[in-house]
Amino acid sequence: MSDTLRSTATGPGQDASDTAGRTGGRRAALSPSRAKDFMQCPLLFRLRTVDRLPEPGSLATHKGTLVHSVLEDLFDLPAAERTEASALAMLPARWEAHRAADPGVMDLFGDQGEVDRWLAEARGLISTYFRMENPRRLEPAERELLVEAESSQGLLLRGFVDRLDVAPDGAMRVVDYKTGRSPGPRFIEEALFQMRFYALVLRRLRGRAPARLQLLYLKDGRTLTHDPRPAELDATETRLAHLWEEVEDCAVSGRFTPRRSRLCDWCAHHAHCPVFGGTTPELPEQGVARLLTARRRPGA
Repeated sequence: MSDTLRSTATGPGQDASDTAGRTGGRRAALSPSRAKDFMQCPLLFRLRTVDRLPEPGSLATHKGTLVHSVLEDLFDLPAAERTEASALAMLPARWEAHRAADPGVMDLFGDQGEVDRWLAEARGLISTYFRMENPRRLEPAERELLVEAESSQGLLLRGFVDRLDVAPDGAMRVVDYKTGRSPGPRFIEEALFQMRFYALVLRRLRGRAPARLQLLYLKDGRTLTHDPRPAELDATETRLAHLWEEVEDCAVSGRFTPRRSRLCDWCAHHAHCPVFGGTTPELPEQGVARLLTARRRPGA
């Protein structure tokens, strides 16, 4: 599950880096979703990561969480039982558990008919998966794998990998499920950012990079496959180092400047954004101090 989708389970606006940051002695870390937040809008990054302001869930994120849970649990079944019918049969119980864990999801629906249509869409995404892969022929090494490692610059990187397949010769394939549509040619590099992030962390953890990165887009049944090269993972590491230097500059100066874009239409923080006439809260010192633990200083 991507970090963005995971936020529904851990709390709105939170992801792997936020969750770990709440546990006292553990360091903060940079995740793919928070890196994207900063690139999109430094103020959005601050409100989510430093202030940790709550955000309402959306039907899209709830649907993603639900579908991911079914695809994760599917591999608990014996290989011969991993059928489309079995996966669809899991959905009602997973939906009940999800609704019990987060009752507020029901406030997002207008009526029962809307719930039924939404669940039908979730069933359609699950059915599409079976046209893309045959899970009876797969034995994932890991599912919902927490990966965490320091970059060569001392920056702690952390995220969750939906699925890790390992071949008999040790070659790794990282698989990520997406419940949206596949990106157009202009946006493929942006889509691969998250996967290169995971590949970099796995290379630091296991001494070798994944041989393949694979994104399964369940909305339109398309697969984006990429075999990463060492040079591009090095470039990703350098890019993250430069990005974190910008984050630290913002933290020290206290200025996380908003950046307006078309994505502002989907932002939940207009009330705290000066671009929309909102008032930005005072920067919490504790949040800044926690943020600055993500990079280990030389000699520390």
